[in-house]
Amino acid sequence: MHNKIIRLLTILFFTTVGVFIIDQNIKSLFVEGWRYYSECIDLILVYNKGVEFSMFAFLDGALKYIQLVLILGVFGYIIYLKQLCYAFPAGLLLGGAFSNIYDRFIHGGVVDMVYWHCGFDFAVFNFADVMIDVAVVWILVLNFKPKFCKNRV
Repeated sequence: MHNKIIRLLTILFFTTVGVFIIDQNIKSLFVEGWRYYSECIDLILVYNKGVEFSMFAFLDGALKYIQLVLILGVFGYIIYLKQLCYAFPAGLLLGGAFSNIYDRFIHGGVVDMVYWHCGFDFAVFNFADVMIDVAVVWILVLNFKPKFCKNRV
């Protein structure tokens, strides 16, 4: 049992750190001035003070602390579940979340850069947002289809 918990934490740690590093490296390109414009997708720099679609921007500086508490709760819940199948998607979620929270502390807002405007305008987003969305869908599938998650630690 001890070895399985170590496996869970190892997968969780390396996935979290990997997503964080990839996202921060992408964001640094845009903070340093890189831009790209096309007919459908612009790669621009936007500092998002809220969450998805700039919701809760009115919370200003408190938002980063609220998110930090929520993410630590997610981490605690994954450890409590002790199911190896949650390690990778939880790592994606935590890596993206920690990267966006880090932006709030360093830049005062989340560094977003992908702007879709082909046929309709969509919110500006980043790699971390995509990883969070993938992780949420993955975790929902694991919750609603328990047969995909058989190996308890």
